[in-house]
Amino acid sequence: MAFPAYKGKSRSTDGDVLPITSPKRVIGPSYGLTRRILRLIVCLAVLLSLSAYLVLQNREHPEQSQSHVHQPSNDTNRLPPLYERFRERDRSLPHYDAYEQNRSVKYFWPAQHAHSCGWGNVLQDYVMMALLAHATGRSFVFDDYVWDPIRPNYSDWNGIVIPSLTPLSALVGGPMVGGPWPAGDGTPRAVNKHFFEKVCPNPTVIHVSDINTDQMRFTDSAVSVFSKWVEVINAVDDPCLMLHPSGNQVFEFWIFGHKHRMHTLWPRISHSPVLTSWDWSPLIHAAYTRNRHFFQRKQSRFAKLVGLPDFSGSEDPRAPIKGLLAIHVRRGDFEEHCRNLAGWRSDWNAWNAFPEFIDQFEKPDDDVALEVATDIYVEHCYPTVAQIVDKVRRVRQGSRPKHKLSHLYIMTNGPLPWIQELKAALVEDAERHQGSKWESVMSSRDLELTWEEKFVAQSLDMMVGQKAEVIIGNGWSSLTSNVAMLRMANGFPPDSVRFW
Repeated sequence: MAFPAYKGKSRSTDGDVLPITSPKRVIGPSYGLTRRILRLIVCLAVLLSLSAYLVLQNREHPEQSQSHVHQPSNDTNRLPPLYERFRERDRSLPHYDAYEQNRSVKYFWPAQHAHSCGWGNVLQDYVMMALLAHATGRSFVFDDYVWDPIRPNYSDWNGIVIPSLTPLSALVGGPMVGGPWPAGDGTPRAVNKHFFEKVCPNPTVIHVSDINTDQMRFTDSAVSVFSKWVEVINAVDDPCLMLHPSGNQVFEFWIFGHKHRMHTLWPRISHSPVLTSWDWSPLIHAAYTRNRHFFQRKQSRFAKLVGLPDFSGSEDPRAPIKGLLAIHVRRGDFEEHCRNLAGWRSDWNAWNAFPEFIDQFEKPDDDVALEVATDIYVEHCYPTVAQIVDKVRRVRQGSRPKHKLSHLYIMTNGPLPWIQELKAALVEDAERHQGSKWESVMSSRDLELTWEEKFVAQSLDMMVGQKAEVIIGNGWSSLTSNVAMLRMANGFPPDSVRFW
């Protein structure tokens, strides 16, 4: 980790700290040596503090000692990471030996999990399956985040080489990837699919299509579907249970867009430790720690006095970052998607549409002309710079005095020139209309990331969005909806979740 150099003031710039003109000199003993010794002591204290911090950080977060944050100029010719140390971690979790000897441990392996789509869509499916495993007292069997199930190492996405497979443990942490459950929870801990295949060579296999009727898929409430699957799983005596890999997801993607169906499930899952004990991977924590100064700037008097950077502030995903407004702004291919949403008259994702939220979306009636409907959708789904600036101003002003927002973080996949235009407009608007400048305006493109972190940075954005004091999100984005779900499960006030 690089620290900013300490720059002491010269005598001519001391200002109010020391008088420029010395008083009339009084003959007596000199204290010059004492002052030099004091300066030396302070310098030694600073060096010792830095050394101790670096040692502790390296022990607790070895990810931070990996190849340094600034990417070399030849990254365009560098292959993506394969995350072998995370795969090794998944192959050797500490509870494996005991579970291998204990034949009473029951497992649930949803081999037909979502793949070949965005991280937000895959995560919402994994969450539902982990909730189902916990509700039935079985060990959740986790797999990679699979972008391309055909190619073993690398894939192409819009001309960019990306990993075909990313270990789930490089993206998330906690119980979902084998971490402990809270005290008193006797549910078996999660295991990787390779361990499952070792201890369960002949599992019972269920085809999702044998259970999910058309009524369950398209009409029934989510709590009804969930309860049916709990009943089916609990009826299986075999400790080794898997869903056939060729089937559909238990909760297919369109149910996540039906708030009235999904909200019926919330009372049952909102207190599940799958959500309340949620955590991110050590890799994401390391990236957050290094970039924390982008999100908050709070130093103690001592830190300011000796010139140390601030290391305070909890990395607990459930602890808010005071003063931070995070905004999620989709760009790129989302423009076409937003226009398609207008044609489909799609509603917001269910977890973005809790009735407690201030912002609600009213779909245009079917008889509204498509051109008019498209303008409505685009304003909420793909806002212009002017519309973003206006919304940020109104949210910031309307949040006072409960939320004193001083820092702004833009979660975006937008191109750098567009981001610079947006940042400049936000800064200018705050200075002109809001009565208080932003202390910082930063974006996803400003983050300092290692090569490994670069390919999982979407989880870092999600962690920041989950922790921000207030967030403005995209109602049709699964990334936003996962963040909104976690915020609601962990007690963030509903008025802190806003939408374009």
